[in-house]
Amino acid sequence: MAALREQTWTVEQYLEYERTSEEKHEYFDGQIISMAGASGNHNRIVANTIIGIGPQLRGGPCVIYASDQRVKTARLYAYPDISVVCGTPEYTDETPQSLLNPTLIIEVLSPSTERFDRGKKFEYYRELESLQEYVLISQDSHHLEHYVRQADNQWLFSDATGLEATLELPSIGCTLALADVYEKVTFEEEEG
Repeated sequence: MAALREQTWTVEQYLEYERTSEEKHEYFDGQIISMAGASGNHNRIVANTIIGIGPQLRGGPCVIYASDQRVKTARLYAYPDISVVCGTPEYTDETPQSLLNPTLIIEVLSPSTERFDRGKKFEYYRELESLQEYVLISQDSHHLEHYVRQADNQWLFSDATGLEATLELPSIGCTLALADVYEKVTFEEEEG
């Protein structure tokens, strides 16, 4: 994860740059961060997770978005791997629009983004009053981390490990099976 240029960008400069760019970039505290290409495992995990959750959302009030849907907080514009909105999606007026009210955000951890996804990015996502759950998915072991907002605005942590495990996502009324998330995913130490 590398900043585009060593300068401080305004939100307006970022939005103009993003409108004319062929690549996606995130905005974080005045820095524009280039989005690197994802690994095969990363892409399979995202697709598998969408396939696992999507059918459970059919006919209900929730809508699932893939990584091309930008999300805005007070200090961050980001492209989560997966976001889900329950109810009417709310967007900014700018072009392209940014989602303002995700209920669930899922990030697949990459070596270059793991620290940010666990730290500042999660801190900024928590600014969204609509956000009820945050899930981090490992791409090098069968492991999911789950954070659920509590009534007192604290976040309750749990995790799921192993292919037999499942994870309940109460904010969207879904169950995520790790066997589905990791279908056809091969870890490096298993290859070869």
